[in-house]
Amino acid sequence: MPAPTDASQPNVIRYEGGQLNVPSTPIIPYIQGDGVGIDITPVMLDVVDAAVEKAYKGQRKILWTEIYCGEKAAQHYQGEWFPEASVDALRQFKVGIKGPLTTPIGGGFKSLNVALRQQLDLYTCLRPIRWIKGVPSPVKKPGNVDIVLFRENTEDTYAGIEWEAGSEDVRKLHAFLKSELEVDGFDPSNTGIGIKPISEFASKRLMRNAIKYAIEHDLPTITVVHKGNIMKYTEGAFLGWCREVAREEFGATADEYGDLTIAQDDKTIVINEYIADAMFQQLLLTPELFSVVVTTNLNGDYFSDALAAQVGGVGIAPGANIGDEIALFEPTHGTAPRMAGLDRANPTSLLLSAEMMLRHIGWDRAADYLFGGIKSTISNRILTDDLHVNVPHSERVSCSEFGRYVIKNLKLR
Repeated sequence: MPAPTDASQPNVIRYEGGQLNVPSTPIIPYIQGDGVGIDITPVMLDVVDAAVEKAYKGQRKILWTEIYCGEKAAQHYQGEWFPEASVDALRQFKVGIKGPLTTPIGGGFKSLNVALRQQLDLYTCLRPIRWIKGVPSPVKKPGNVDIVLFRENTEDTYAGIEWEAGSEDVRKLHAFLKSELEVDGFDPSNTGIGIKPISEFASKRLMRNAIKYAIEHDLPTITVVHKGNIMKYTEGAFLGWCREVAREEFGATADEYGDLTIAQDDKTIVINEYIADAMFQQLLLTPELFSVVVTTNLNGDYFSDALAAQVGGVGIAPGANIGDEIALFEPTHGTAPRMAGLDRANPTSLLLSAEMMLRHIGWDRAADYLFGGIKSTISNRILTDDLHVNVPHSERVSCSEFGRYVIKNLKLR
């Protein structure tokens, strides 16, 4: 990673007047990632460079700089998996992209992905889910899925406020709950405890961004998903705060059924709500009814993977974590360590995340070329292992070969 760069230098993306100021040759940090990150990240860098060159003929170029997190960071920073220098670089350069990072199940260190989101206050997890023709799907009409998910990224059970069963902290908490709040009914010797914070501040800023997105992209509906029928003071409050933003900041009015409507010139945006379990059913039966979905952290994790399954799996689902100034783009799949270094992984999720990154910095023409290359390659049945096995008469290619085909097929969609 380069030495810290003065923010006044011409290659640094700056946040000014509520928007990004992007130079023609911006410095953008990337994290290779663990596991298959070693395979998919080089492909992403090559494809993005080719798309930018195709779109702008040398007038624009990304100056990539590698920063470290995860296993590779431990090698470079004497065992430190989450170096502050990398966090500082993302703060400084405003936009970054990363491969998947190791997250152990059970014991060990907590999620590096969650740590990055919390350290940088990347409170919006933005996940557009759409089908690309030619991708195998378990549902009959995957093309009906075209949904943008806004998932709150910093609170809920993912805040990491929990204690191990039998620990002294659990015993102290149990004693407090019992004596001060008259809450009992569990045995602290064999019960772990977690706390689920949901705040007005975080809920409202997420909903505010979702409404702005729907207005900017001319989308007809926003659906707030919650479990407020059971968790009234967390998920129920989330729903209430989302509705407050719509009414107080965007002038939404309620109809006889309680749905809200925001008037936009000659069009309207309808804001409705669903309980989480019912929403799972509706996303399978009538996904075409939904365009923007806003939900809490844990619910959003479930919904994003469930929706991805309908359009071909997390291997082709992109993601972004966005704050007020900083944005970090990433694939939605894990590290798949058994496939690492075999050149067999599907790079599409990371490539589509890079497409989102290009749009975020205003380089839409390059993003269009990139998506066109992916779409053309897949529609021609040129597929990596995970998709090839379910598509008759398709050509099976490696991860790096897929990238080369995408570059060959770069075109405006």
